[in-house]
Amino acid sequence: MDDWIAELRRGQQEPAWDLFLDGYRGLLFAAIRHYVHEYDDVMDVFTYVCDELRTDDLRRLRVYVDEVEHRARFSTWLVTVVQHLTIDWLRRRDGRSRPSALARRLPPLRRQIFEGVFVENRTHIETYELIRARDAPALTYREFLSELRETYRDALADGHVRLPTDHNGGFTELEIAAPVTDTSEATERLNEALMSLTSEDRLAVQLYAIEDLPAADVARVIGLPGAKAVYKRVYRALHTLREYLARAGIRKGDL
Repeated sequence: MDDWIAELRRGQQEPAWDLFLDGYRGLLFAAIRHYVHEYDDVMDVFTYVCDELRTDDLRRLRVYVDEVEHRARFSTWLVTVVQHLTIDWLRRRDGRSRPSALARRLPPLRRQIFEGVFVENRTHIETYELIRARDAPALTYREFLSELRETYRDALADGHVRLPTDHNGGFTELEIAAPVTDTSEATERLNEALMSLTSEDRLAVQLYAIEDLPAADVARVIGLPGAKAVYKRVYRALHTLREYLARAGIRKGDL
C-alpha cells in the first residue's frame, strides 16, 4: 500500500497529499504535457489539476481509495483523470466552440468520435479509451473502428476536415483528403496492436518511450520494483507490437 493511501485512510489529508504529490508529480506533468507544451500553460494546468484533486478533502482520490475493486491500476486511473482535467482547463481558457453542422447531424457515438479525433486532435486510441471511460464501457475496439470508418466517410462527404497527426506514438497518419486506402488499414492494424497491450504496458510505453520520464519514476508510478522492470516491460511491449504488425503483413514503411 502506498504511504499516501495509508495516511488518507487515517484521515491525515495534508500528509497524504504531500506524499501523493512526491510520488506522482512526474506522472502529472507527463500527462499534462501530452496536451500543452508551453511552460506557462503547463504550470497553470498543473496548478488547476492540483486544486481539483485537493477539492472537497481530496474527494477524487478518496473515491478511488474507497473502491473495493478497481478496473485499472491507480496510475492508469490517474492519467485518465488528469487528461480530463487538462481538457477542462483548455476549454475554460479557449472556450468550447459550437459543434459544426456536421457534428450536429451525426449519431451520438460518431459525434463523440468526431469531437475526439477532429476537434480535440486526439489519436484513435485516446478517443476510444475516453469514450469507454466516460459513456460506453462495453464498447469493443472492433465496434469503435466500424464507427470510426463511418465518421471518416461523413467527414469526407463534408469536404473540409483533415485527419490530425498522431503526436502520441510518433506515427504520422493520413490527411483525410482521399478515400480510405491500404495505408489507413495499416494505421488500424497499428491501433489494434496497441490495444492488444495491457493498459499498464501502454502507460509504460507512453511514459518511458514517449514522455521520456526516467525509468525509476515510471517504476514508482506504475508499481514496478525498479528501472530494470520498466526496461523489460517496455522492450517486451515493443517486441509484441512488432510481432503483431508482422503477422498482419505491415512493414515500417506502411505506417
